[in-house]
Amino acid sequence: MTDEIYMQRCIDIAKRGIRAVAPNPMVGCVIVIQDKIIGEGYHERYGEAHAEVNAINNVANKSLLKNATLYVSLEPCSHLGKTPPCCDLLIQKGIKKVVVGTKDPNPLVGGKGIEKLKNSGVDVSEGILKEQCLELNKRFFTFHEKQRPYVILKWAQTLDGFSDQIREDGEQKINWISEPETKTLVHKWRSEEQSILVGRNTITNDNPSLTVRDYGGMNPIRLVIDSQLQISGNLNIYSKDAPTIVFNRVKDKKENNVEWIKIKETSTSNILEELYRRGIQSVFVEGGSRTLQYFIIDNVWDEARVIVGQKYFKEGYKAPIINKVPIKSMPFGKDMIHYYKRK
Repeated sequence: MTDEIYMQRCIDIAKRGIRAVAPNPMVGCVIVIQDKIIGEGYHERYGEAHAEVNAINNVANKSLLKNATLYVSLEPCSHLGKTPPCCDLLIQKGIKKVVVGTKDPNPLVGGKGIEKLKNSGVDVSEGILKEQCLELNKRFFTFHEKQRPYVILKWAQTLDGFSDQIREDGEQKINWISEPETKTLVHKWRSEEQSILVGRNTITNDNPSLTVRDYGGMNPIRLVIDSQLQISGNLNIYSKDAPTIVFNRVKDKKENNVEWIKIKETSTSNILEELYRRGIQSVFVEGGSRTLQYFIIDNVWDEARVIVGQKYFKEGYKAPIINKVPIKSMPFGKDMIHYYKRK
């Protein structure tokens, strides 16, 4: 077998740690001898053992490690954090060959792990499936390199380009565009991100819960932009299902699971700066159209997922406009989903 096959296995098992390991990166590790996997592991939960430790612990005969090759999707850590340095363990176990997917952008690591292994006589090769390894931890890399969360935009629109209908007399309901099975997919997407953001009009018009009801996973932190604190009442976003942060220009306050954060201006830059300060590595922006368009205009987005349902509204609120060609378009039931990347 080739290095790429084993590295792909590292990536596949690393994905099992999504959300559970944040703010740490997802990492997978495979230990091989004579084209046979003798141990594998992944980082399962923040503050607990790293992938390399779990993989080594799963090797039944530890004497084989001295002749084995260790594959890991991200450079082994060389600093003492919540767990001991993985580099020290690899050296201690006598592992002579290590294959790394990509370097760690964290300043605490940043090539130091690879350097430490090489200085101890370990044969280290890097860059195997590098692009796939970068994609695996796109949230982690963006957070450390751009000092902001990874931003994913999502909306649904009709075949004639509308994202909602005009409400009459304060009517509060969700005008569904996509099919029920697509809703489950969206809840899966929500479960993969640390936070979810909407504007005031979405709360007023739809009264959404912004939770993961139709998919097994963790609820994201709910973020609401309400500059002048115009929303009130018994709203779903105030439920105890998840923490809620309300960005506003009026007050700072915390009450149970709801926190009001006063910022000078409810701009995308100020909001992302505050999320970065709080260690939130990803945000899923769901609406409404104006909020989404601000992120597009300010050029502070990384991905967009646009669901096109088989409906016509003929009039209403126009969907956001994104002047790019999708990187891929895929049918999902009766709906079509277009995927975009900013770069």
